[in-house]
Amino acid sequence: MLRTALFSTALISLASAHTAAWAKGMYCRGGADPTKDEPNTRTAVDPLYNLTKQDWWFQHDRGCDLVPPPADEFLELPANGHFTVELAHNRALTTLSYNGKYATDWPDGQTHPDDWNSWTGPGSSCLDDGALHAYNETHAAGTAWAISYESELEKVTMENLVVFSVLKHTPWKRMATYQVPDLPACPDGGCICAWLWVPDGCGQGNMYMQGFKCKVTNARSTTPLAEAQPPVYCADDRTKCVKGAKQMLAWHQLTGNNIETEWPVAPGYNEKCGWKEGAQTDIFAGSKRIQPSVSSTAVSTTLMPYVKR
Repeated sequence: MLRTALFSTALISLASAHTAAWAKGMYCRGGADPTKDEPNTRTAVDPLYNLTKQDWWFQHDRGCDLVPPPADEFLELPANGHFTVELAHNRALTTLSYNGKYATDWPDGQTHPDDWNSWTGPGSSCLDDGALHAYNETHAAGTAWAISYESELEKVTMENLVVFSVLKHTPWKRMATYQVPDLPACPDGGCICAWLWVPDGCGQGNMYMQGFKCKVTNARSTTPLAEAQPPVYCADDRTKCVKGAKQMLAWHQLTGNNIETEWPVAPGYNEKCGWKEGAQTDIFAGSKRIQPSVSSTAVSTTLMPYVKR
């Protein structure tokens, strides 16, 4: 019993950092050492901040781009359907480790009220679980998935990696379900996908990008995706929103940024950058595209304050 209690405490300690999506097909699921399968790893959860594009791109900074999933293992995306992943601070807190022994409804392996909330007005502290970067569920900024119809990571670019699904008010609970548009089938070697997140305050202004091998199931459409365009911050003026296929948000890095906002304003996978919740149905070749009329550089507005943790 003592050993179990000590081990649980170790998991809690390791889990108090950040959040990642856990599922079959992910890069670095067992850590950055391809010769080991670490059940208690958090390598994939660390955020990306102030890095060169070479280092932040698919988590090259920690070697995750060099640790793909086993051959023929993919994250399956049912066309016109949905798929579910686990959002957690550590692999040990998911069903992909220890037979789910340490998994709960929450990313930190603990229990919390459904209406968990720390916001009482300006100057409020963020949730005790700073890894969620939020005051409450409504404040959770939203996460997204993007897909590239390339089978090799080296061939993925910002232009062919298209955001196809957005889930508002996440990360929040461990289980997260995303909707899939009418995607065409992937090539024989599968596609490359990425899980994406930019928190809206409650800590350092960073971003998240994880790699997955993925494939589309039940595909019937043969319409390809349009080339992804840089998103634009448009919370202050909806006419500036980019319609159609959009790139991931590259923000607060040394190089490779495709969007700039004035601190502490953060872009996000939500209406602030022109994304509606759910499957993105306007990402296909031939879809109507409306370009913004004004640049989004150095946008300033009033938001909840950032609180360092």
